[in-house]
Amino acid sequence: MTRKIQIHQVDAFTLERFTGNPAGVVLHADNLTDTQMLAIARELNNADTAFIFDPDGSDHDVRARFFTPRTEAGFVGHATVAAHHVLSALPDAPQSLRQKSKAGIVEIEVRGSGDQRKIAIRQNPPPLGRELNDRERLAVLDALALATDDLDTRCPMRIAGASSTRLLIGVRSVEALNHLKPDMVRLTTLSAQVGAAGYFVFTLKPDIGEHLTEARMFCPALGIAEDPVSGNAHGLLGVYLIQNGLLAHDRHRAAFRGVQGRWLHRPGQVEVELEMAGGTVSGVWIIGQAVSVFQTEMTLQAP
Repeated sequence: MTRKIQIHQVDAFTLERFTGNPAGVVLHADNLTDTQMLAIARELNNADTAFIFDPDGSDHDVRARFFTPRTEAGFVGHATVAAHHVLSALPDAPQSLRQKSKAGIVEIEVRGSGDQRKIAIRQNPPPLGRELNDRERLAVLDALALATDDLDTRCPMRIAGASSTRLLIGVRSVEALNHLKPDMVRLTTLSAQVGAAGYFVFTLKPDIGEHLTEARMFCPALGIAEDPVSGNAHGLLGVYLIQNGLLAHDRHRAAFRGVQGRWLHRPGQVEVELEMAGGTVSGVWIIGQAVSVFQTEMTLQAP
């Protein structure tokens, strides 16, 4: 017995095909086994593939699971943008809904319509962890081929996030980003030692348009040498910038745009909105556009 599944390839955080961050989206995945989902993700060979399921409770409207070619992830920002770009094009699609994944429930809003529509994801504010000690900081700098003078002195090197941690590293200029020479083997070893699954290197002096930041991200411990465009990391960065007094706000709201992906020839843009209460962040919106690359069907043997 066979069944057909619908597969979409989507570029997230961009409106131009072959840029941004690519993701697979598989609709109506309810009858797929874990083995099949992992095999499909491996075959598509994107960093992440989102599998969409019917809800299994009253506290959400849709379920999603995310697979890399190696394993399952709890939540993936760019794959969520990709998935809801596809879902929002279906007839009578809602403008707002709740998505459940292994990492919890997030709110989704579809802002605008047509090809220009944006997908906005609301998450609880991520925690900021510890700063690196001097020995760890020097080891990370050496693994990235950075000098101490390349660092932005306003930006302490700090771990951020809970289940998906990143080390935030502020540098003085785009030139410093351009000169990075990451040693992937050493960065993988350091991930286990410092407790950060990836390294998000950013500058507050971009040379592209009206953006606050430009960044690069390396996650070799997750099997991703360099990530094109990360929504999650930009959300972490927003909370970090507020706490360090580097992002203007009116005590109720703050917002910025970041760009990433230039060095992989996959440039993309992430918008971040921060809800605030009492001067602290109470919610984080990650916002991006997307473009469909292709869709197809795959015939599978029933398990």
